[in-house]
Amino acid sequence: MKDRLNVLFAAFEAVPFMKTGGLGDVAGSLPPALKKAGCDVRVIIPKFLDMPEEYKSKLRHVTQFYVPLGWRNQYCGIEQLEHNGVTFYFVDNESYFARHGAYGYFDDGERIAFFSKAIVECIQYLPDFECDILHCNDWHTALAPVFLREFYSGMPLYDNIKTVFTVHNLKFQGQFTDLILGDILGLSHIAPAAQQLRCDRTSINYMQGALCYSDILSTVSPTYAGEIQNSYYGEHMERIFQRRNNILFGILNGIDTDVYNPQNDMDIASRYSVDNIEGKKECKRAIQEELGLEQNPDIPLIIMIGRLTEQKGMNLVREVFDEMMRESLQLAILGTGDREYEDMLRYYENIYRGKLAVKIMFDEKLSHRMYSGADMILMPSRFEPCGLSQMIAMAYGTLPIVRESGGLKDSVKPYNMYTGEGTGFSFANYNAHEMLFTIKNAVYVYYNKKDDWKKLQQTAMNEDFSWKQAAEKYVDMYLRLHPEAAGIRKSETEPEDGVYDGKNGETEQEKKTPVTKKNVEKKKAAPRKKAESSKTSKTKAARTTKSVKTAKAGETKVETEKAAEGAPAENKAENELQKPEPVKEPAKAAKSAKTRETKVETEKVSESAAVNKEAVKETKKAENVSEEAANTDKAVKTEKNAKTTKSGQVKTDTEKEVKKPVTEKKSEPAKVLDAKAEKKSNNKKG
Repeated sequence: MKDRLNVLFAAFEAVPFMKTGGLGDVAGSLPPALKKAGCDVRVIIPKFLDMPEEYKSKLRHVTQFYVPLGWRNQYCGIEQLEHNGVTFYFVDNESYFARHGAYGYFDDGERIAFFSKAIVECIQYLPDFECDILHCNDWHTALAPVFLREFYSGMPLYDNIKTVFTVHNLKFQGQFTDLILGDILGLSHIAPAAQQLRCDRTSINYMQGALCYSDILSTVSPTYAGEIQNSYYGEHMERIFQRRNNILFGILNGIDTDVYNPQNDMDIASRYSVDNIEGKKECKRAIQEELGLEQNPDIPLIIMIGRLTEQKGMNLVREVFDEMMRESLQLAILGTGDREYEDMLRYYENIYRGKLAVKIMFDEKLSHRMYSGADMILMPSRFEPCGLSQMIAMAYGTLPIVRESGGLKDSVKPYNMYTGEGTGFSFANYNAHEMLFTIKNAVYVYYNKKDDWKKLQQTAMNEDFSWKQAAEKYVDMYLRLHPEAAGIRKSETEPEDGVYDGKNGETEQEKKTPVTKKNVEKKKAAPRKKAESSKTSKTKAARTTKSVKTAKAGETKVETEKAAEGAPAENKAENELQKPEPVKEPAKAAKSAKTRETKVETEKVSESAAVNKEAVKETKKAENVSEEAANTDKAVKTEKNAKTTKSGQVKTDTEKEVKKPVTEKKSEPAKVLDAKAEKKSNNKKG
């Protein structure tokens, strides 16, 4: 069993090196959590021009090679950096990546194809790393599973690799003309690949290739994993998800709870915690002043942070904007997006000055100040694979108002007006006035139900959105592909030291006991609730022998009594085998209660298994041992059992036999046995 699982985590962006959206947050914070969960994780991303200089200066060159891409052979360098305990690899090719930004260039199809091919090619050049799992993320790495199967299959180093593909946003799939199928990808002559990449007569779809070729598919919330299997959310990929739903998993993303923590956030006006939330008032006053809003601690402040697009519900906001601003509230918006929504917000900012603040930009530190100072965050997304803003807001005690979609539904518990429970407010339908009604309801609770509001804040701040839980689920997913690596984590049934686990009857101290023949015999002789009825008589005889040996060690209670209870009475042939041979007893059996008990115990041992010569010898030895052990405390119980036996009750071999008095007339075979025993006793006296 392997005690290490090697994971190569491929993404096109990762904080703090490059970030354009939620993928960057995930690629920067999930790998450290996976490493803590027991995996050796390495992250591979492109080396971008906009990478901060403080990290560029620390890069170390690892290797270089040429990547075959269609008819081309392109240079590829691999550089390395350790960050947060994780090794990051950077793919270096200046003609493709020495540009500002990550996307939006005319040759994105070729740039992305090169990156995917470089991921697979570099595996054979990485020192001290033999990949078990190639975890690809979104369409920028979607061709890697295709290349792996079609060009590297059959090579020993690559045949062990299993692939996982995670969909972060199904909206963006990477569709290009099919002319690049042969010219760049070199796959036009491979019919299965060409067929599974093609999405129409003249186009290919990079993501579709990964959905067809990967060993496991996942997405970033359980609800979204179900939604993408229907046509409304499926983006024309629903049939693939339906066909492969047995290997489709939804795992809710987490957030970096060290970065997004009001207790130690140095970017906010006043630090606070769930136990002392007074500092949030100062944060609210400070952000109202900074954004030019009326400095009123009593008016609720609602924020929106993120992309200004239809996906994020901006068309709903536009439909009821005037009605919303008539309410007694303030609204602050931070982000960039579609031009029509940016212009709309600039227009309304001039009309509702003092109540509305708009920042058409993105500023990470400003977002922290807005999270800490706001009362609510509005996220009316048409679809939301996971969403991080609602989790971050809850960490700061800012309650989310969301549409029940994807990760928003999985992470926000709607307010219950009767019990006061919940972590935010939600609405089900993608409808502008349903959104407006939910906003009004949240504002009403803020003004009129102060105790409920405080309870909602405390519950939201106590929610655990750390990466630990998600990382454990990812490891479970990896182990489905490499079950031999289960040694990377402790057994789920393994208790703490000295603590009974309730399942196998062992403590951690017992598990640490050296494995010797004596200890194994003791373990096997322990009482069992029910013996297996399918064991053969030979196995039962072996158990009997072991039980007698245990009695030698000083255990006065004969363990074979338990084993005898489980013997199958209905099997006549087996019962015949279990009939004991005559056992010679001492002449003083009738006079001594202790000796009589020995006789009874010996008969039980004999009846519980198929007797052979070896069992008889062991039984004789047990008679002598029983007398030596009679002085122990446990022998008191044995004498009581002997008295009970003397009074007329003999316990029989099976549960189905009727208990008979000892004085009952003996069968002919029994008389013969007694006669032989008496005769031998008299000979000894003579």
